[in-house]
Amino acid sequence: MSGPPVQADLLISGATLITMDAERRVIEDAALAIAGDRIVAVGKREALARQVSARETIDGRRFVITPGFVDGHIHITGDPITRGFARGAPEDSWSDKLQRWVIPIFRAQTAEEERIAAQVAALSMIRYGTTTFVEAGTVIQLDAVMDGLAETGIRGRVGQWVEGRAYSPDDDQAALSAAAIGLLEDEVERYPDRGEDSRLAAWPLLVGHSTNSDDVWRAAKALADQHGLRVSAHMSPRSGDPEWFLAKYNRRPLEHLADIEVLGESVMLTHLADIDESELDLLVESGAGAIHCPHAALQGGFGVAHIGRFPEMLDRGVNLMLGTDGLAADILASGRLMASLFRDARRNQDLIPATTILEMATLNAARALGWSSFIGSLEVGKKADFVLHDTDLPEWGTVFDAVGQLALSAPSSGVHSAWIDGVRVLEAGHATLIDEPKLLADARQAGRAVIARTRLPNRTPWPVS
Repeated sequence: MSGPPVQADLLISGATLITMDAERRVIEDAALAIAGDRIVAVGKREALARQVSARETIDGRRFVITPGFVDGHIHITGDPITRGFARGAPEDSWSDKLQRWVIPIFRAQTAEEERIAAQVAALSMIRYGTTTFVEAGTVIQLDAVMDGLAETGIRGRVGQWVEGRAYSPDDDQAALSAAAIGLLEDEVERYPDRGEDSRLAAWPLLVGHSTNSDDVWRAAKALADQHGLRVSAHMSPRSGDPEWFLAKYNRRPLEHLADIEVLGESVMLTHLADIDESELDLLVESGAGAIHCPHAALQGGFGVAHIGRFPEMLDRGVNLMLGTDGLAADILASGRLMASLFRDARRNQDLIPATTILEMATLNAARALGWSSFIGSLEVGKKADFVLHDTDLPEWGTVFDAVGQLALSAPSSGVHSAWIDGVRVLEAGHATLIDEPKLLADARQAGRAVIARTRLPNRTPWPVS
């Protein structure tokens, strides 16, 4: 060994590393060293034992280590504390369920309830290996949510609920647009994004669909480009969005966004189940990112098995990442669901292999966020955001192929520990920074309070006595 030893705070020794580096190396009997918030050494155990001087060493022989996963689209308020409450009745249309059930539940939350919900969402994500997320743009009490998230240690980007469109001819469209743009500018200023130095920050996130005027879209895109941020929005989960844009502009949604010059690498669009070939071309040409939420698509009956173009997006180089949408926090399950869905729909058992699932949850996501330089892989100099998956479980058995087993068959609930920014936020399946039992008790109480406030009926399929 030449030169002084590498000084590290922690050395995890003997694990299998799925590095996700440029060569996609999987290193058995490996070691990972971190100092502060950075990875300082990656390699074989014996070599790092000679090269690294660590204050603490963990026996990693039972673990597969991956970069932390990224959830590209999740509602962190509302859903986490009311997930078991049925939204609507079978006779309600999708629009009715949104307007009469989903949105009132979001609007009924107090600041403290949103804070609790955000912490529950963060805890859920971390327990499934997600260390970074992008919120879906439906936060109402931004200050409370940011305060709650900071206690969990998670890395994320959040945006306040923004709707700047006139729904009635009597509405003042100019005033609505100005108010929405002011909100976007204010949140970005109050919670600035300093890239790798900011665990939490605000981005100009739009609800999407048809909720914002062209002026708001342009302002959001300009803010993103000016500050190195991203715009994210829902778009075209089903035919309602294309029908609205065709009726108003005689163009499909992505054609309209391209026409007003708001597509590009700084834009990420969620769902995109109902797009046509011309819109796929625009995605490819613009470099805009796409976020697929398989649980939401299947449970919502979007028809993606019949009309979804996600395999084509991957084939043509669209930067496709995964989201859970709030129905579940398990990002690996989302990838498995997507793979199974399109393998069956296209009758091709080799479609969307395990390697693609892990790329969507790590590298693709890091690239979409503009963060490839500091997350997405286990490499020297990158942030110490990583996850230990416990193979000492019957579902793992003998580890023949860590990549295939992790992505397709191992229990996604088998996350043992997680680090974010070099801080251990999960140990043996339990949060280290927050009082987990108290949070869960508070969440149950908050969920009941929110639903009681809406006065919506609790519809259950079978009688409950």
